Amino acid sequence: MPLDKPLWVFGYGSLMWNPGFAHARRSRALLYGYHRRFCIQSLRYRGTPEAPGLVLGLDRGGSCVGMAFQVMPADIPAALDYLWQREMATGVYRPRLLRARLIGEDRVTVYGFVADRRHNQYCHYDDPADAARLIASRTGPAGPNWEYLANTVAHLDELGIGDGPLHDLLDRVRAVMGGRLPCEA
Repeated sequence: MPLDKPLWVFGYGSLMWNPGFAHARRSRALLYGYHRRFCIQSLRYRGTPEAPGLVLGLDRGGSCVGMAFQVMPADIPAALDYLWQREMATGVYRPRLLRARLIGEDRVTVYGFVADRRHNQYCHYDDPADAARLIASRTGPAGPNWEYLANTVAHLDELGIGDGPLHDLLDRVRAVMGGRLPCEA
């Protein structure tokens, strides 16, 4: 990866509002060929090894609107080190250079983390009700799994990024939890 020109990093989950690395600018971006999905078992943040939670991954197919962050050359090594520690602790993601279109601008190459379907933490729920039950019932060191989903939906709304399937999943989690999340009581 060249370190002499800016690098764009693509965020589709908590990275969108909590990047954790220095960046010169950010822009909404559209990525084709992947979509945002709760398909990764969380063993250390929103679940435990004994009772895994479920977190987002970029999965094959469709498209995804997220945030692209432009990292200047001097900041690239620190940003990559940080991202590697944050995203690659268990190896469930595969770092990739992908093509995305900045909203209202041109296409750029972005660095992103794609779910590895061969990894043992990858899981695909065909029935959203099953995913909702799991998310409603799991907690890890970073807090309840439902909180991660609710925060993601709230931040997507705040950023003006629509994601109907995540809104539907949050409604299903609410139903499992008696119609309201604890933070809404």
